[in-house]
Amino acid sequence: MHITLLHNADADALEEDPGREARADVERVAAELTRALGKGGYEVSVLAVGPSPADIVAPLSARTTDLVLNLCESIGGDARGEMAVPALLDLLGLPYSGSGALALGLALHKDKAKELLVARSVLTPPFRVIERLARLEDLDLPFPLIVKPSREDASVGVDFDSVVEDERSLKDAVRRVLRTFKQPALVERFIPGREVYVSLLGNSPRTALPLSEIRFGQTFAGRPHIVSYRAKWETSSPECIDSPSVPCTLPRELEGRVVETALAAFEALGCRDYGRVDLRLSEDGQPWVIDINPNCDLHPQAGFARSAAAAGLEYSALALRLVDVALERTHGHPSRRPRRQGRPREAARSHRELLTRRGALRARGHRPGVAAE
Repeated sequence: MHITLLHNADADALEEDPGREARADVERVAAELTRALGKGGYEVSVLAVGPSPADIVAPLSARTTDLVLNLCESIGGDARGEMAVPALLDLLGLPYSGSGALALGLALHKDKAKELLVARSVLTPPFRVIERLARLEDLDLPFPLIVKPSREDASVGVDFDSVVEDERSLKDAVRRVLRTFKQPALVERFIPGREVYVSLLGNSPRTALPLSEIRFGQTFAGRPHIVSYRAKWETSSPECIDSPSVPCTLPRELEGRVVETALAAFEALGCRDYGRVDLRLSEDGQPWVIDINPNCDLHPQAGFARSAAAAGLEYSALALRLVDVALERTHGHPSRRPRRQGRPREAARSHRELLTRRGALRARGHRPGVAAE
């Protein structure tokens, strides 16, 4: 069975790139997954995605690929291009892992994601989108606030100065986002408290892996308890060293509410296969969704893999499970299910999505009223 693994190759695409470390990490993830899948008996080809996504059409068309494992997180150093790759794969009729273009686009447009959460009655901190400094005059949110780029992920643009307590600091933080990232700033209520991560795997059923949380140490004394870009990507920095991810233990009722909230957020954006939802627990024990990561980091040392390991899935098994989850959705069976001559395919379920190649008829099981004829 052949798998094509796609990843972005744009860590050096921009002269000034505040997210360079995050973009470079995906190549390490690709290498680890390629190694794990190779040991599992798959034939794996790795294809880097450059500044023009259309360049992958010819190599993808020239080979027989059973599944595309999509790790692409940006195009040409711009995270807003993340949704272009799954859109292109849909046009080519190729089955692929992870969320589709719409879910990735919504997750990366943080204000749109939050609007959907509000519409679904999923708690997320109150927010405003600021496109120019003059709009701050109409801001009606109480301090403390946190200011982020509205079209980035991986904590890009987040540091201690992102949490503000007064008008002057707010204006400075918004100005930095507007000037540095050339995009609107997301200003939202800052929720003090524990930061909890819920890693999700599968579609029907969808499983929550053991919870994790960030343990903030002495480096954060007198500072905001946030996972900044340095804390996430600069491994030798005090912020990174002193903010490890650890298993999260909660009372059963609260854990249930946290998982229920994460599942509702994941569903609201139409995410699929795998991903992570980040929440903050306020002092009254209320879970608030602060971010949805449908294309989360799959490195062996990252939070998702550690949560899987806590559930008994070591990295090699997790890699195989990611493939099976995608194949169950796209083909109706996992890769290693015994197959016999003439064996019928499983009946379509609500999460199924059947794709055939090269212009043949398609049936998407998750769309009511659409069936193969």
